[in-house]
Amino acid sequence: MDIPRGVIGVVHVPGLPGDPRPVPGGFDEAWRRSIADARALASGGVSAIIVENFGSAPFTKGDASARVPPHQTAFLARLVAELTALGLPVGVNCLRNDAMTALGIAAATGAAFVRVNVHVGAYVTDQGLIEGEAAATLRYRSSLGADHVAILADVLVKHAAPLAPLSVRDAVEDTLHRGLADAVIVSGRATGARVDEARLRDARDAAGDAPLLIGSGLTPADAPTLCPLIDGAFVGTWLKRDGALSNPVDEARVRALVDATRGLFRAG
Repeated sequence: MDIPRGVIGVVHVPGLPGDPRPVPGGFDEAWRRSIADARALASGGVSAIIVENFGSAPFTKGDASARVPPHQTAFLARLVAELTALGLPVGVNCLRNDAMTALGIAAATGAAFVRVNVHVGAYVTDQGLIEGEAAATLRYRSSLGADHVAILADVLVKHAAPLAPLSVRDAVEDTLHRGLADAVIVSGRATGARVDEARLRDARDAAGDAPLLIGSGLTPADAPTLCPLIDGAFVGTWLKRDGALSNPVDEARVRALVDATRGLFRAG
């Protein structure tokens, strides 16, 4: 399997019909905006793209009691399938934590990877208590013949707190060696927030040769410090016009970040 590396651009799908804050224009406008953002990311030179149902907050837990709604699943699957034509690895994250649905989408559309916010352990979140489903999701992946789909798992994920105290080292080791994730992700405290460098160094040491990515906060200014420690970075907010989360992706900013990180990421 191929783990995405370098700058991974995020397509934040707007709110859909049925969501508390649907985008005016419904499915058609959500599609137009998502495709436009993806094309700007690809033209700007990202190494991969991930699609998230970001505009559908507040999110369902994503476990067996509350999976991502069918219409969101259908939209994400259609979008991921369309974006594979861009010639880049494409992934999907079904917020808040629906790894089963994400794997189903990936297997059916030819996506390369999924992101899972809570793969192992238990975390207190704004959706309540979320528990990892690694035992179920890895078996589901195998049952679909989709072992080529990489599972990229967050550790000490943003907007959450572990149910019991947990060091980043223990979280990384559990996620890789007991949860069998293919790569781990370290993020800042919130969407777009910078990663704590000390935490990142601890995670790098614990991960050994396994791929380590960051899930938020990379900027051109931080690239010389952070990129040598990581294999890749998910970037959403900074790539938007004026760095504002609600704005469309700005191709010039994408190019600026790609240029600033070129040659700096850890050699995989």
